[in-house]
Amino acid sequence: MAITAQMVKELREKTGAGMLDCKKALQETDGDMEKAIDYLREKGIAKAAKKGDRIAAEGLAAIKVEGNDAVILEVNSETDFVAKNEGFQALVQELADHLLKNKPASIEETVGQKMDNGATVEEHINAAIAKIGEKLSLRRFEIKTKSDNDAFGAYLHMGGRIAVLSVLEGTADESVAKDVSMHIAALNPKYVSRDEVSAEEIERERQVLTQQALNEGKPENIVAKMVEGRLGKYFEDVCLLDQTFVKNPDQKVRQYVESKGATVREFVRYGVGEGIEKREDNFAEEVMSQVNKK
Repeated sequence: MAITAQMVKELREKTGAGMLDCKKALQETDGDMEKAIDYLREKGIAKAAKKGDRIAAEGLAAIKVEGNDAVILEVNSETDFVAKNEGFQALVQELADHLLKNKPASIEETVGQKMDNGATVEEHINAAIAKIGEKLSLRRFEIKTKSDNDAFGAYLHMGGRIAVLSVLEGTADESVAKDVSMHIAALNPKYVSRDEVSAEEIERERQVLTQQALNEGKPENIVAKMVEGRLGKYFEDVCLLDQTFVKNPDQKVRQYVESKGATVREFVRYGVGEGIEKREDNFAEEVMSQVNKK
């Protein structure tokens, strides 16, 4: 029986399972909707899908380096407790291995790829969800490459709550690159250098600083000079090379890197759960709301 897009859509709506899982279930059951639902339940996929509306903002960030290739990734769970689970930690490493081996371009491409065990990445994650009992998701990843003359700086902070992968050119000394990554973990710059800051962002910041100075009652004839000085402080906040090096307050990061004959090509910093709106449950308020209904 031909499996249509409408059938896949209907099964997704009934179970919440992924598109690839629904298509496979319908193929395995010759298009029988009820049998396909049972198939997904038996595989633990429908159970996993029911957790789809939960918020997964905990988890781990990890880095794996193999020769001149490296991957940084974030895998989310619902609770910090599960992030400490050996099964979850194994899943993170399995996903890192797969990403480094197959080098997909996106999450969408990744989930449909076959893993070494024959399951797709989506199926493998769903199997872990069924076993662990929480919503789990591969949130993001980046794959980086370098030459033999360059160095990766791989640094994990707080057991994987923060992960930084930097790429330094002109040195193969990983300890130098790791020092830079440690600094990035601590101070969280947005850019490597001022060259990466857009003209629009600089102008917006200049306008804000100008208005601040005027609101402070500063004379207009000195406001422009003050603003340029404060812009320098802004660059120190957001640009790695302008920041004071955490391991030596007498140096800027630029000076430290240059003293090693190196340059910072790029970096990636992941903080687990950053940007995800976390649900805050207030048990007392929940109880009172139920009492007030009576």
